[in-house]
Amino acid sequence: MAKKEETISLVDSFSEFKELKNIDRTTMISVLEESFRSVIAKMFGTDDNYDVVVNPDKGDFEIYRNRTVVADDKLVNPNMEIKLSDAIKIDPSYEIGEEVTDQVNFLSFGRRAILNLRQTLASKVLELQKDSLYSKYSELVGTIVNAEVYQTWKKEILLLDDDGNELLLPRTEQIPSDFYHKGETVRAVVARVENKNNNPKIILSRISPVFLQRLFEQEVPEIADGLITIKKIARIPGERAKIAVESYDDRIDPVGACVGVKGSRIHGIVRELRNENIDVINYTSNIKLLIQRALGPAKVSSISINEEERKAEVYLEPKEVSLAIGKNGMNIKLASMLTEYTIDVFRELGNDEDYEDDIYLDEFKDEIDEWVINAIKSIGIDTAKGVLNAPREMIIEKADLEESTVDDVLRILKAEFENE
Repeated sequence: MAKKEETISLVDSFSEFKELKNIDRTTMISVLEESFRSVIAKMFGTDDNYDVVVNPDKGDFEIYRNRTVVADDKLVNPNMEIKLSDAIKIDPSYEIGEEVTDQVNFLSFGRRAILNLRQTLASKVLELQKDSLYSKYSELVGTIVNAEVYQTWKKEILLLDDDGNELLLPRTEQIPSDFYHKGETVRAVVARVENKNNNPKIILSRISPVFLQRLFEQEVPEIADGLITIKKIARIPGERAKIAVESYDDRIDPVGACVGVKGSRIHGIVRELRNENIDVINYTSNIKLLIQRALGPAKVSSISINEEERKAEVYLEPKEVSLAIGKNGMNIKLASMLTEYTIDVFRELGNDEDYEDDIYLDEFKDEIDEWVINAIKSIGIDTAKGVLNAPREMIIEKADLEESTVDDVLRILKAEFENE
């Protein structure tokens, strides 16, 4: 009964191995042979005198042992040598010094040998699976994949691909409004593959600019065909993004092609990104024009460029300043990211009636610390009404001031106009 169980155990080992995906026949034979040799070497100290023939298709194998014929009284190592009297039983023509090859039944090595074989196979299979997984996903970095949510934790989500491989979507790589239940399908880009101690980790991302680029490639045939190129991308995930595109065919409007008729192409991308607003602009190598387009929908009056320091001073009419800055300073931040220039916005007072009674911030030095005034002026706001009309959160973030400091400034400036 024991022999039958051991035979079934060996058959199971082969069948498990045969069902593995992404492992070619040559590798399979090599690993199986190596596993047998490893067990034999552990038992006898060497496997040099053994030949292992593996047939993975049928799930069987043959082991042959080679021994040298010695005189009966000279036998020292039964594994490497065979007595002349025993050799003659196999073939009467054998003589001392010749080599005898006979087939060995692996089951005769005992239960421990079979257990060792299964453990060795399991270990090598696991290594192969890890190598295969690492190799597969290393080639997929920058590609969108679909995976099913298996488990959600505080800091990351565990997903499974179609082959049951584990993928990770860290919280830091999720759009802030992302929320998934077990069993839901997630689309994300393969951001990187780590392989510490031969333990591959596949990290996905939904906040990477590459994810946005791949979505456009899927939705816009002209991009996939190479007629339109995505030149630059800037994202504040889940909030807003700007993308600069260029066409190699004068007959194709790159912005129109990306947006689609009535927004048909871009709507799907916006939904996938949790209603992230996407501005598509025409790319140009003219940096002044690119900055002007990046600050849309604001209309720029003039621009001064410092190429060495990669800084731009942008002048706008007062009513355009808030558009250029955007909610929470988001528009100017994205424009800076897209153009790779630090953009400072300045107000052109002109003859605008709403600003005729405006007051420059320098007039408040007796009530507001000069360093605070300079911090606010550094973001392109130099008048009292300019501060009062700008988003509070934007001033806090871009001027790098404490909330309480900004609130004190707003209180002082508001009081000035209330007194009038």
